[in-house]
Amino acid sequence: MARKETITKDYLIETAFLMAKQEGIENVTARKLAAKAGCSTQPIFRLYENMDELWKDIFEKAVAFYGFYYDKSRKSHNEPFVDLGLAYINFAKEESDLFKMLFLSNNRYDKSMYEILNGEKGNVAGEMNKAKTTGCTNPGDLFTKMWIFIHGAACMTITGDYDLGEKETVDLLIDTYKSFN
Repeated sequence: MARKETITKDYLIETAFLMAKQEGIENVTARKLAAKAGCSTQPIFRLYENMDELWKDIFEKAVAFYGFYYDKSRKSHNEPFVDLGLAYINFAKEESDLFKMLFLSNNRYDKSMYEILNGEKGNVAGEMNKAKTTGCTNPGDLFTKMWIFIHGAACMTITGDYDLGEKETVDLLIDTYKSFN
C-alpha cells in the first residue's frame, strides 16, 4: 500500500501565503517553508518544479485575498473611487507585505494592476460607471488621475510618510474627485 501524502499542495500554499503575508514574498524560500511546514524540501520540489511556480500560486492567492478584502470593505460614499481608494490605502496599511507583492513588484505573473484592482466583480469598472452616471464625461481619464493620487497615498503608507486618519483620507479623496471631475 502506498504511503499517504501528508504534505499537500494546499497546505504548502497556505503556509507559504501566511509567510508572505507576515514576512514578505522574498522570505519564502524552500528551506524556510519546509521548516514552517514541518517537512524537508522534498515535498516542495515534488509538488513544484521550482520556487517560481510556488510564488505564482502565492501571488494568485494574494490576488484572491485582495478581492476578498475589497469585498468586505465598507462602501458608504457616494463619490466614485472614494471607497475603492480607501480600501486600497487601508490594504497598504494593514497588509503591507501583500501590497508590495501585488502592487509594487515588477513580477505580476501577466496580470496588470488594473486586472488585480478590477477583480472578478469589476470593481473599477463599477466605479467608472458610477462616475458616468454622476455626469463624468471621461471616467477612464478621471480614474487615471484619481489612481495616481490613491496609489501615491498607499505607497506613502508603506514608507510611513502617510499618517492621516480615515476621515482626513476620505475628505482628500472627495476633494480630489471633485477637482478632477
